[in-house]
Amino acid sequence: MEETPPQLQPQAAHASPPFPAVFTPPRALSSASARGSPTIPSPSPSGPAQFSTPPGPPVFSSPLRPAAVPFRTTPVSPQPVPFAPRTGSSSSSVSLPTSSAPHFLNGAATPHGHLPFAPPSLEDSSVDSPYVLFSARKVLKQKKLLNAPSLGFGALVSPGREVSPGPEALERDPRRCLNCGAYVNLYCDVLIGSGQWQCVICKKLNNSEGEFVVSSKHDLLQWPELASSAVDYVHSGNRRPGFVPMSDSRVSGPIFILIDECLDEAHLQHLQGSLHAFLDSLPPTARIGIISYGRTVSVYDFSEGAAVSADVLPGNKSPTHDSLKALIYGTGVYLSPVHASLPVAHTIFSSLRPYQLSVAEVSRDRCLGAAVEVALGIIQGPSAELSRGIIKRSGGNCRILVCAGGPNTFGPGSVPHSVQHPNYAYLEKTAMKWMDRLGHEAQRHSTIVDILCAGTCPVRVPVLQPLAKCSGGVLLLHDDFGEAFGVNLQRASTRAAGSHGLFEIRCSDGMLVTQVIGPGEEASPDSHETFKNDTSFCIQMHSVEETQSFSVSMETKSDINSDFVYFQFAVRYSNIYQSEITRVVTTRLQTVDGLSAYLSSVQEDVASVIIGKRTVLRARTASDSVDMRLTIDERVKDIAIKFGTQVPKSKLYRFPKELSSLPECLFHLRRGPLLGSIIGHEDERSVVRSLFLNASFDLSLRMLAPRCIMHREGGTFEELPAYDLAMQSNNAVVLDHGTDIFIWLGAELATQEGQSAAALAACRTLAEELSELRFPAPRILSFREGSSQARYFVSRLIPAHKDPTYEQESRFPQLRTLTPELRARLKSSFIHFDDPSFCEWMRSLKLVPPEPS
Repeated sequence: MEETPPQLQPQAAHASPPFPAVFTPPRALSSASARGSPTIPSPSPSGPAQFSTPPGPPVFSSPLRPAAVPFRTTPVSPQPVPFAPRTGSSSSSVSLPTSSAPHFLNGAATPHGHLPFAPPSLEDSSVDSPYVLFSARKVLKQKKLLNAPSLGFGALVSPGREVSPGPEALERDPRRCLNCGAYVNLYCDVLIGSGQWQCVICKKLNNSEGEFVVSSKHDLLQWPELASSAVDYVHSGNRRPGFVPMSDSRVSGPIFILIDECLDEAHLQHLQGSLHAFLDSLPPTARIGIISYGRTVSVYDFSEGAAVSADVLPGNKSPTHDSLKALIYGTGVYLSPVHASLPVAHTIFSSLRPYQLSVAEVSRDRCLGAAVEVALGIIQGPSAELSRGIIKRSGGNCRILVCAGGPNTFGPGSVPHSVQHPNYAYLEKTAMKWMDRLGHEAQRHSTIVDILCAGTCPVRVPVLQPLAKCSGGVLLLHDDFGEAFGVNLQRASTRAAGSHGLFEIRCSDGMLVTQVIGPGEEASPDSHETFKNDTSFCIQMHSVEETQSFSVSMETKSDINSDFVYFQFAVRYSNIYQSEITRVVTTRLQTVDGLSAYLSSVQEDVASVIIGKRTVLRARTASDSVDMRLTIDERVKDIAIKFGTQVPKSKLYRFPKELSSLPECLFHLRRGPLLGSIIGHEDERSVVRSLFLNASFDLSLRMLAPRCIMHREGGTFEELPAYDLAMQSNNAVVLDHGTDIFIWLGAELATQEGQSAAALAACRTLAEELSELRFPAPRILSFREGSSQARYFVSRLIPAHKDPTYEQESRFPQLRTLTPELRARLKSSFIHFDDPSFCEWMRSLKLVPPEPS
C-alpha cells in the first residue's frame, strides 16, 4: 500500500517499479522519533564527513599494500554467539547478541566498537543516538516555519542498527502506558512514594504495581529503561519446538541458490567462478540448496555423491501439491550442510553448460517465478501440509539468492519476450501483481528473496522488483557475473535479518508524522495491540536489517508551548535466534523561539538526505526526474526566501549561513544518477533509486553527494570538494558515489610507470577499505584521464572550472598550492560545455552562492 501526501503526489506509470513504501497517516495521527540529536561522528578516516568542510588528509596504515582479494573464504567479521538466558529474577538483564553476522554499515567501513552505546544523562538532551538522526537538534516553536515544506523537519530511523555494546537487554515485559501505549522511559516523571509514572507522550499517570517505589530518585536508575534512552526487551521463547540457537547466525536458515540456465558461455564462466568462491566462503554448518531454471525447474539432489542428479519439474505452471510432496517425502536430499556436500556442490556448478540454441537472450524462456515457488515449497517442508495455515518457521530467516541473466518470460509471473507485444502493458501489470503476492508469501514464511542480475539483457525490473521488495530482499544490477557480483552474493547470504517486524512511531506535543518512506508497508489495525487513545503510526517491516532506514517527515499541529518535545520509536521483531525483541528508543529535543538557534541546530547532511528521499520518491519515470530537478530549484529558492536575507537594494537573496552546505548537496542530487541523466537505462535508474530510498544514512549520503579523495605523495590522501578542479594530471583521485567508486589516474602520472602503479594500488586499497562492509558492494572502476570510461568520473564532478579564479580558490583552497605552470595546464585541460557550475546555478535562481564554511 502506497500513499503520498498531496504536495508530493507522484505520477502514475504502469511500467514503473514499486518503490519503498510511503506512509502518509491521517492528520490526526502522531509520530515519533528517536533520542538526542543526530550527527554520529565519523568513526574513521573512511567515514562520511561534512561535505563543505573536509577534514585533514586521512592517512591509511599501509596504502601501498596489494589490493585485497575480492572473495573471502572466511567471514568478514566475528560471528555473534547466542545468548544464554539467565536464571533469576524476571527483571534480570542479559547480554543479547547482535542480530547481524558481518555488519554492513552501508556507507563506511565502521567497526562495531567505533560507535559505543552510551546511556545519556537526564540533563543532556543533545546526546546523539545511533538509531535516529534528526534533521535538527532543536525544534522550532513556530508552526509556520517548522512546517515549511521546502526545509521541513524529520528524522532518519535505523531501528535494526547494531552497535557494540548495544542497549541493555531485559528478559521481561515492558511497562506501557494504558492510555496511549507508549513505553516507560528515562524521561518519565516517577512518583517515588507511590511508584506511579507519567507518560511523556499523553501525560497520563500509570501504576507500576509498586515496582518503582523507592526512597530516592537516584534509586530509579537501577531500572535500565529509566536510565537509558534505548533498551531491548527479550522474549527468548521460540515458535518451533526443539529449535536450538546455533553459534553461527547463518545456520538458522537455509540458503537456496537459483541459477539461470540461459547464459552464454562468457557469462556462465564468470558466474561459475563467483559460485565456487561463494561456496568456499560459507561456514561448514550452513545448509544450501541448488536449483537451475530455464523452461523447466531442476532441483539438484545431494544424495548421489559424485554424480550430478536433479529432479525436474515443469516451468510453465506453479508446482502442484503432489509434486512438492513427492520431493519433500522422497529419497532425495535438496538441502544439505556445506561440510557434507561441498564436493557435490562444486561438481554441480562445474557441470552447468551454456545455452545452446540460437535464440536472442531476451527471447529465451526463463521460469524464474516457478523456480522460486519450488524453493519456497522445499524450505517450508512438511510444515506446509501440517500447519494448516499456521506459519511454522524453519528457524531464522531463510534466503533465496536468484542469479538471473534475463527476464522471467515463461510460466507464472512471466511477461512476453518483446515489449512490443500488443498486450504487454496488461500482462506486465498482471505479472507484477503475481510477483507481489509471491513476495508476501515468502515474507510470511521468513524467507528473503534477493535477485542479483548481471549481463546486458534487460531483466524487466518493474516485474522482478516486487518479489524482492515484498520479501524483504533487494534487486541488484551488475555489468557481469564477475567480482562485484561475487562479493554481493557473499554479502547477501551473510547479512542476517530479523523478521515479522512492527515499527511504531509516537511523539508528544501535537507533533504529527506526515510521511514515512522505507522498506515496509502500513500495518493493518489487527496486526498490533491497540490502546484506548493510541495515536501511534505502525509500519509492517519486510525485514529488520541494519542496512535500512526509514525517512520520517513531521509537522506540528500548532505552535509549541513546552520546553521539550518527546519522540519514541519501538520496533518488535523476531531475530535470527527466534527470540522476540522489542527495541524502544526514546528521545527529547529542546524547543526554541529564535530562528537562528534553530538553523544552527540543523544537521545539513541529514536534512539533505531526507529532502533527497522525498524528491526521489516522486521520480518514477524519466519525465518525472526532469520535474523533480525543477522542484529542487524551487525548494532552494524557497529556503532562501523563508530563512535567508535579501541583499540590500537588490532582488537577490542570501542563503542562510547556517545551511551553507545544503544547496551544494541538493545540486549534486539534481545532476547525479538519482535524478540526472548520467545513467542511461531506466532499469538502472529505478534500481538505484529504490536502493537509495531504503538505504541507511551513510550510504544515502554517499549516493546523494560523492566524496572526492586525492592521493598525495607519501601514500596519504586529502579529501577535497567534488569539483572538476581535482582532475590534476599529476595526481590520482578516488570518487566514492555510494554504488560506484571511481579511480582516476591523471595523464602525467600515468606516464610514470612506478609511481602510477603505486598510486593505483593505494587508491584500490582505499576503495576497498571504504566499501569493505557496504551492502550492496559498489562497482570499482579505474581508468586514465582522457579514456572513454573517464566520462563516468567527470560527469559526477561539479564543473567549477567555469567560475572566476577568486571563487575557485575560495571553494577549492588546494588550488593555491599549485604553481602557475600547473594551474595553466589544469585550465587548458578542461572541455567547455553548457552544464552550469554550482555558483552559476545559484545565480540563475537569483540567489547569492553561500560562503564555504
